Amino acid sequence: MSNEPEHVRLDTRALRVLAHPLRSRLLSALRVDGPATATDLAARLDTNTGATSYHLRKLAEVGLVVEVGEPHGRRRTWQAAQTAHSWYHADVAGDPDGEAAADWLRQHYLSEFASHLERWEAARRDWPVAWQDAAVVSDSLLEVSADELDALTDELLEVINRHRERARGGSDARRVTVYLNAMPTDPDARP
Repeated sequence: MSNEPEHVRLDTRALRVLAHPLRSRLLSALRVDGPATATDLAARLDTNTGATSYHLRKLAEVGLVVEVGEPHGRRRTWQAAQTAHSWYHADVAGDPDGEAAADWLRQHYLSEFASHLERWEAARRDWPVAWQDAAVVSDSLLEVSADELDALTDELLEVINRHRERARGGSDARRVTVYLNAMPTDPDARP
């Protein structure tokens, strides 16, 4: 995976910290909506400010969020430290808590991906045809080794990072989410 400043590879400690419903929602909210205070996040996520502050500090301990700007009394503004993260199973293999955290995060992200796709499909017809055509759901079947799949994933992430760096915005630009899922077609047919 990429080691660019916009991306971090999570270690087992960071995975264990992030594998919490409110913490994962806080990090997502900061990535999607930008910097915010604990009070703003608590209101947006329908929780209390004390719990929000506590969990933001936990995320900061592992470098996933950072304080920005000058604090105003007890009010601090937080932002996501990176735009993306990942981990390899090898990072947690043999650590039962790390494996449980990674399993929980994968299931959580799968649910979030499905929810996002459902929201898009519900709103898609209200968007211009050009956007409907550009926002694609697709699949491709390949026959590759694990090393080849790893190389393919790295190359696709490089393409995404290149587009992120050269994006210029403009009046017709909108934020998009790119999901990348690559997995065996027949998971029951293990090697």
